[in-house]
Amino acid sequence: MSVFTAFALVLALVVTSAVGGVLAAGLVAPAVAMADGTTDMAVQAFEDLPTELERQPLSEKSVMLASDGTTKLAEFWSENRIVVPLAAVSEQMQNAVIATEDKRFYQHGGIDPTGMMRAAVRNLTNPGRTEGASTLTQQYIKNVLIEAAVRQDDLAAVDAAREADGAEGYLRKLREAKLAIALEKEMTKDEILESYLNIAQFGLNTYGVEAAAQRYFSTSAAQLTSLQAATIAGITQSPSAYDPIRNPEASQERRDRVLRLMHDQGYISRDELDAGLAAPLTDTLVPSEPTVGCMAAEQTVLGAGYFCDYVTKVIRNDPAFGETPEDRVDRLYRGGLTITTTLDVREQTIADQEVKNGIPVDDASGVASSIVTVEPGSGKITSMAQNRVYNNTEQHGDRETAVNYNTDFAYGGGSGFPPGSTFKPFTLTQWLKQGHNLSEVVNGTRFSYRFSEFSAPCTSLNGSTEYRFSNAEGPRSGGMMTVQQATSGSVNSGYLAMAAQLDLCGIMDTATSLGIHRAGGNSGDGPFQVLPANVLGSDSVAPVTMAAAFAAFAAGGTFCAPIAILAVADTDGNPLPVPDAGCHQALDPQIANAVAYALSGVWNGTASTSPPPFTAAGKTGTTSRNEHTWFVGFTPLRSTAVWVGHSEGMVPMQRVTINGATYRNVFGSSVAVPTWKRFMERTLENVPVPAFGAPNPDQIVGQQVAVPSVVGQDQTAAISALAAAGFPARVAGANPDAAPAGTVIQQSPAGTAPPGTPVSLLLSAGGGAPATG
Repeated sequence: MSVFTAFALVLALVVTSAVGGVLAAGLVAPAVAMADGTTDMAVQAFEDLPTELERQPLSEKSVMLASDGTTKLAEFWSENRIVVPLAAVSEQMQNAVIATEDKRFYQHGGIDPTGMMRAAVRNLTNPGRTEGASTLTQQYIKNVLIEAAVRQDDLAAVDAAREADGAEGYLRKLREAKLAIALEKEMTKDEILESYLNIAQFGLNTYGVEAAAQRYFSTSAAQLTSLQAATIAGITQSPSAYDPIRNPEASQERRDRVLRLMHDQGYISRDELDAGLAAPLTDTLVPSEPTVGCMAAEQTVLGAGYFCDYVTKVIRNDPAFGETPEDRVDRLYRGGLTITTTLDVREQTIADQEVKNGIPVDDASGVASSIVTVEPGSGKITSMAQNRVYNNTEQHGDRETAVNYNTDFAYGGGSGFPPGSTFKPFTLTQWLKQGHNLSEVVNGTRFSYRFSEFSAPCTSLNGSTEYRFSNAEGPRSGGMMTVQQATSGSVNSGYLAMAAQLDLCGIMDTATSLGIHRAGGNSGDGPFQVLPANVLGSDSVAPVTMAAAFAAFAAGGTFCAPIAILAVADTDGNPLPVPDAGCHQALDPQIANAVAYALSGVWNGTASTSPPPFTAAGKTGTTSRNEHTWFVGFTPLRSTAVWVGHSEGMVPMQRVTINGATYRNVFGSSVAVPTWKRFMERTLENVPVPAFGAPNPDQIVGQQVAVPSVVGQDQTAAISALAAAGFPARVAGANPDAAPAGTVIQQSPAGTAPPGTPVSLLLSAGGGAPATG
């Protein structure tokens, strides 16, 4: 279509609008034909223009809050906008926009025929000149079309909505004009003004008058003065060129023009005009930087950037927030959500301080550490921190990263870390589930097993494969010990002896029932593999997963998946579905209480140097060459996992200086336990901590039955008698005694013991006095 044809359409529209006051489609087409003498092409071009505006909800920023519902962690937006009703916009702000953009707004029917004719004639007679005559209604429509094109990532449509030159420019004006007249039949003037004030751009990344008021003057749109309103109203003509913070001189010139227009139209007095013109713009600004994204959260609440990032990944991954990951992210950045999280501000501050007190960010060792806490019985993540600074940009320092050490790969983490001996409680749980107890004695003298010695009916193990290991913590030489001793001392050989009596598949199934899974990334996904090595935690897991699993021991067997979101509301305050913790009874309460009882012995074992002053239990963990160390500890109120190691891989922490202390070997008790204790003591200060549920005595000492007395019998007869009663026996040694050689002179235990308890026999070596004691 030629420029002249387009101009003819504009002329016809102006004429019919001036005569009738409204658009009559039946009049425009003949007018076009008379004005242009064109064929059906021009008429059809006008007829094809839309008459209905498709309006979508405006893109609004979302806000993430801490659990108190008031502490703002971060904001997320593609367009920094807060939608408000017209009643929440000061009268002076409304007047400033009308005076600047459309002084006949309340008189016309959507288009301004006089202004359109003047602009059309000037543009046609001055080819190098472009003059607009858009009403506020037309400008609102233009912004709606641009917003829709941006949402659809349609750059061609964005350009079309902004086109100002040539035939395309006239056609855009026609489209806007036709839509404007139709729109004014649907909406009142105040509704159109309100919509415009919310959609228009008022500076770089600033949309709507409420966001502009906060950005430039740290106030609300309702409180804007005439001087402030003039500054904001002047921006829309060129949001970049007239941004008051970036270009204060140009913005002041534009503000002064708006003030004069307001005076000319009677909105402000001469005194107000003079005072406004005399005020340097920079002196009137009270700028407020918007908190954008999770890097802002890092400063709002100490170290909260990683938790914030985790929440954004929850939203991206959960179908509750949209059909596709792209839809969910779009909803976060445009949906105007209010997201109330589980983060406890006080606990988060303590966690960040203590993980960095354990190993400072700039420590020369480069060793990393993280801490994460889950509330037993609810799954709420109350804190999450690490000794790094959150930075999700490409320009970051050596100790700055966006990788969250506490979470799975799918939620912003790496690939997790091998839990080492902190995996042992799942073998202990299976031990109790299969009817064993803590007082049973196991033989911890062996340091190798063939796969054929393990029961694993769910998989096929190569029976000839030999698994070798050593004891990293506790007695290096192993020996005979109770299961409680093997647990408190974290004795690998004792736990492999237990596993050889259990179903390996059952151990891994028990871990899975408590939420344990591989962390993804290089570690792979899914449950831990059914392998003897995983009795000692060789696959990798995220710390938050471990904290949630141990929380079940604290909560009487109730397992809750870790959650980070309490509530989400849309722009109207309506609640939206959020991920559920799915709390359920995963373990028999008696089993869970017995595990908690057993793990309370850690303070007499591998963590004996750091007992807390309240009810607590836990498990230390150290991988084979001290590459990764852990402590996962819990009370009835909090379950906290502390990890220490090198995030980049399996780097031994041996002969290393960390935070001024030199270690030959770093264990779970070296850094992780003290960090946990400092955090937990501060967190639970002045908080009554209840006791764990009472364990069933049968699971502690087993059901007591009579042990046959075999003192005085010969070795063969004694062993046979004990075996018949269900007690395995072993000869512990021989002493000189008056009894014939080979006669049993002592046994332990005697009297009563749990079924299956090994009985130690002391024999006579002959030729001596009777044994005593």
